[in-house]
Amino acid sequence: MTLQVRAQVSLKPFNSFGIDVSAQLFAEAHSDADVRAAIAYAAAQAVPLLVIGGGSNLLLTQDVPALVLRMATQGIRVLSDDGTHVVVEAEAGEAWHPFVLWTLEHGFCGLENLSLIPGTVGAAPMQNIGAYGVEIKDVFAGLTALDRQTGELRDFSLDECNFAYRDSLFKHEVGRWLILRVRFALSRATHLKLDYGPVQQRLIAQGITHATPSDVSRAICSIRREKLPDPAELGNAGSFFKNPLVPQALAVELQRQYPDLVAYLQADGQMKLAAGWLIDKAGWKGFREGDAGVHKLQALVLVNYGTATGQEIAQLALRIQQDIFKRFKVELEMEPNQY
Repeated sequence: MTLQVRAQVSLKPFNSFGIDVSAQLFAEAHSDADVRAAIAYAAAQAVPLLVIGGGSNLLLTQDVPALVLRMATQGIRVLSDDGTHVVVEAEAGEAWHPFVLWTLEHGFCGLENLSLIPGTVGAAPMQNIGAYGVEIKDVFAGLTALDRQTGELRDFSLDECNFAYRDSLFKHEVGRWLILRVRFALSRATHLKLDYGPVQQRLIAQGITHATPSDVSRAICSIRREKLPDPAELGNAGSFFKNPLVPQALAVELQRQYPDLVAYLQADGQMKLAAGWLIDKAGWKGFREGDAGVHKLQALVLVNYGTATGQEIAQLALRIQQDIFKRFKVELEMEPNQY
């Protein structure tokens, strides 16, 4: 398929906040050849190349003076299957949740805790997406990326990706590596991770005592739908701030002042605080100014009630960050990429 490049295209349908800004140039990649053609086209036009997936981790604050390339590559394949262990590869443009459902329908366990996360397969390793005790790194079997500087393909192992909490090598080298396809190590045997109380409670409430991976997926979907607004109905990017990691001393000090502080001890001795708890405690839940606001049920989610600009949402985020630091001496970091 020949790459189709259009000029002055609204990006409103391509970002989950529903921010109406324009791309100077826009194209969709349906193959590796399209990706290479887009890189060459952007170079010939002397414009930057901005690669997007589902637009669910993006806050657009201005028109984009670049060639915006939406990854739309499709394809899922089983690379190996010994009867127990399975390696599945998916193209970067595959929508994440439908891919998770595909693995469950084929009897593969491992991705059920990551159900209903918005976005695409290719974007998942960028953030090392995670939920309910599972992260991409826990089920990762490799990926193939294009080096935009040399044009060469490179396969990355788990160690080479430098995965950390909502972080990876690719997040720090955005302008270099373009992820084309990702591989996952899954299992035909059931190994459920049910450490999070809300998941166990939901299964019990549903009368399920011997859960299957699909049961867990459905339970998590129901929890997420109650907590997080649907971007199709209310513009948002899911969790807007990372849960901050702080020294134990600060967490202990905060616990003395706020006995109900939500904090989890990490392997490295730091404490992970619940950003949503901090924002809620500071009184921001349900706040609205114009069409930019904080969701009334989940303080971790910033929303666009209609015609908010990206700048208005960014300004609201900054006010929250400043207030949280003033109150708790804790720095909140945005999850979405801002452009």
